Amino acid sequence: MPELRSGVRRACLRSSRLEDVQAADQVAAPVLPAPRGRGGRRGGGGAAGRGNKKAAAAGRGRPAPKARGKRVEAIDLTDQPFEDIPEAIVGEAVAATAQQDLGLNKVADRAANFKMEGASGDRLAAAEDEATTTPVPERVQVGGSPEYITDRKLGKGGFGQVYVGRRITGGASRTGPDAYEVALKLEHRRSKGCSYGPPFEWQVYQSLNGCYGIPSVHYKGRQGDYYILVMDMLGPSLWDVWNSMGQAMSSHMVACIAVESISILEKLHSKGFVHGDVKPENFLLGQPGSPDEKKLFLIDLGLASKWKKASSSQHVEYDQRPDIFRGTIRYASVHAHLGRTGSRRDDLESLAYTLIFLIRGRLPWQGFQGDNKIFLVCKKKMATSADVLSCFCPPPFKHFLEMVTNMKFDEEPNYAKLISLFDSLIEVPASRPIRIDGALKVCSAVPMLRRFFLY
Repeated sequence: MPELRSGVRRACLRSSRLEDVQAADQVAAPVLPAPRGRGGRRGGGGAAGRGNKKAAAAGRGRPAPKARGKRVEAIDLTDQPFEDIPEAIVGEAVAATAQQDLGLNKVADRAANFKMEGASGDRLAAAEDEATTTPVPERVQVGGSPEYITDRKLGKGGFGQVYVGRRITGGASRTGPDAYEVALKLEHRRSKGCSYGPPFEWQVYQSLNGCYGIPSVHYKGRQGDYYILVMDMLGPSLWDVWNSMGQAMSSHMVACIAVESISILEKLHSKGFVHGDVKPENFLLGQPGSPDEKKLFLIDLGLASKWKKASSSQHVEYDQRPDIFRGTIRYASVHAHLGRTGSRRDDLESLAYTLIFLIRGRLPWQGFQGDNKIFLVCKKKMATSADVLSCFCPPPFKHFLEMVTNMKFDEEPNYAKLISLFDSLIEVPASRPIRIDGALKVCSAVPMLRRFFLY
């Protein structure tokens, strides 16, 4: 994996220099990093390939070239520690080979189709279609459910809208089929995910019903033009919590999030699915004031896919389609940018970016604009080493990042080992801001790791 990414990075860097030579349809690129050799992006450190210090200083002193004509200019992030790196020079033969093998030219060509900041590129068509759909029903009753009044909107994504549903009569609990308040997820029948009937998300929830860390679906059905899921109401997302804490979380809190998120993904993966869109907005806590207010849940399975075949339990075959992107640009794995078939490693890489974002408050590839944003973000991700990306984080986060970004396509993650990386950052039970029941259960299944987190 490191060798492959190193070749991709050199291809990206060389292609950027070739564009400067060709006057037609030029696009400004961010400051390019020096090649770090094999595996330079992950775990190889930042020393290799840096060259002479004086030369590096001189390279940084040169003013950046201004955009000409209609070129799209990337926002300059040189005030950040991860941007201050010398210019790279790479071989023409290596660049040509990598571009042909990995289809990076196609990635750049297709990047114009994705224009949403931090949004899921695969969801654009559905999001645009939503604007022309019929109004949501004022009252909802599907699949033998009680009747609910559609209240305020909680949010929307590319594959649906979520509203509060208030039960008209009855209801004696905060969660479960008899809850007086629920979450209603509505998806229009003409949306991209419903081309052939009910959305695939329904099948995923049915397969995961009762799975640890996944909210329960109590009723589902079609009413008018909408496919509707009736689910448990949850509390704030990690994005909301991060904002409420001044856009900075302590490493101890994020460590709790890390181990519990890994345990949730372990349960999800054991059922044969990968989530495909791991990010702060898709992790929610339980309702405030409830017994689950410190419990973590993973929501939104609209981009979930199978990593193993149901008939044989064998891993799905590897494929690469550079013209396809699925996920959220900011947190997507490099493999997702390159159109590779999703597997368990991709969820874990997205989780690594999520954790680092929650601590640092920003990722190095934020700020790019323009039609080729996906391509620029992809290049930046491949050019950023684990040392640079995790420079303000405790060592366990760097180790986690290195492990998950060097996994093979069909490799089975060692979830217990990944959880144990954060042992030194987990506080005593009374001080934990997030419950880690799932992480404790994963570690307890491994005799050598039973001691972790048990103070």
